[in-house]
Amino acid sequence: TSSHTRVGILNNPSSKIKENNTAIARGILAAFLTQNNSNLKSFLSKLSKEETAKSLAAGTKIVKFLVPGMDGDAFEKKYNTLGLDLIKTHQMFCQEVLKLLPGQMAVISNGR
Repeated sequence: TSSHTRVGILNNPSSKIKENNTAIARGILAAFLTQNNSNLKSFLSKLSKEETAKSLAAGTKIVKFLVPGMDGDAFEKKYNTLGLDLIKTHQMFCQEVLKLLPGQMAVISNGR
């Protein structure tokens, strides 16, 4: 968020939601809930890289990708306790309310 822009993310996965295929989604949600804007931006930039996704899929722990200045304890606690229900709720909202197909992306804008 800033005086000009606010960003939020809804997950709309195309595959079955499991612990091993939601590391990035859970990492993004945990970061949004626990970090300040400057650290959040740096962390999201790191998570969005293809090599990060490959490394996480290979079993690397997400805490390896934390950036300096992040509250690692708060992030790790939220990441480890964030259930899959939140991602399932996002998926239901995207498909039932926004009428998106599984995996389909969209940008929603709402001006002030």
